[in-house]
Amino acid sequence: MGEGTEPVIIATMTALEMAREKSMDLVEISPNQDPPVAKIIDFSKFKFEMVKKAREAKKKQKVIHIKEIKMRPNIDSHDFEHKVKHAVEFLEKGDKVKFTLMFRGREMVHPELGFEVMNKIKEKLVDLAQVEREPQQEGRNITMFVSLKAVIKK
Repeated sequence: MGEGTEPVIIATMTALEMAREKSMDLVEISPNQDPPVAKIIDFSKFKFEMVKKAREAKKKQKVIHIKEIKMRPNIDSHDFEHKVKHAVEFLEKGDKVKFTLMFRGREMVHPELGFEVMNKIKEKLVDLAQVEREPQQEGRNITMFVSLKAVIKK
């Protein structure tokens, strides 16, 4: 039987004999079907093809990185705009962005200033990004994760 021929149901022992006559292997292709599908092929060639397919699939995967942008609660407006611009660039490349707002010393007395900065970031990125994790205070830092909004094509 060659490529493209109709599948035939054969007893396992008969199929093994046919494979031995051709100096090949009986390889089970899909064991979950009833009856299981098997082919008479060279197993080392089959294994090589499977590794090759796995390598091709790995090449096509997109790795998502998390880029971190750090700032302080009393950030200057120009610095703020600059950091948001960098966040937009990261998002457009397909990366996620983690905003970290760090408090030092007595700045911890006014955590609401930090949340105001995070809300300004959300307002700036509302068209481009979605918030994955709302701003949360963790010790002396407030963190927030954003990612690119999914674009739905009609």
